[in-house]
Amino acid sequence: MARYTEALTVERGGFRIKVPESWWEFDVRPESRDDSIRRMVDERVRLHPELEQYRDAYVAFLRKAAADAWKSGALYCGCMAESFGGETPITGSVTVSLVGGRTKAGDPLSNDPAAIAAQLAVKEARRPGDSWREVTTVDIPGVGPAARTRGVEDVPVPDDALNRTVRAVLMQTYIPVPGQEGKVALVAGSSQVLDLADSFFDIFDAITSTFRFVS
Repeated sequence: MARYTEALTVERGGFRIKVPESWWEFDVRPESRDDSIRRMVDERVRLHPELEQYRDAYVAFLRKAAADAWKSGALYCGCMAESFGGETPITGSVTVSLVGGRTKAGDPLSNDPAAIAAQLAVKEARRPGDSWREVTTVDIPGVGPAARTRGVEDVPVPDDALNRTVRAVLMQTYIPVPGQEGKVALVAGSSQVLDLADSFFDIFDAITSTFRFVS
């Protein structure tokens, strides 16, 4: 699904991360993202005319991913949207956000990976097809330990009056920010292609393992 041998390094203020060369990155700001996405899709279809039938699906997926990323405070949003000969394109996204929290007394929450993992809820599937979530700690090469969740989860649709959810493959890795109490870099990978959950877990893990803080 992804070409790990061809990677694009993305660098932002404070971090860098590598994604497969075929992924798309785009502006998530509300005032400019629709035009940015339209231009990117036009360019991709121009280079690959066989994707014309998926144009509307690409645009809809990328606009939703951009809107969700902006609302989450994302500093980076990258997506894949590719056709492998099926009826619909295979889609997935990775975002990087800087997040933090405080106690009721106003003190910063601990960003110790073990403490974060202890606060994250595990969910077991009671029957086939149910949502589920695992909680672990992992070691990011060159960075250190981080808390992680992975599973197939029902994600709330932002600003939805009916409180609807979307089921998605989801991996979230909470990486402590050095020297900033209570702050973590949240690397989140998601896809609604549930049949390829294991493949997407591998992709998200590979991308997250390239995360590095830079000064």
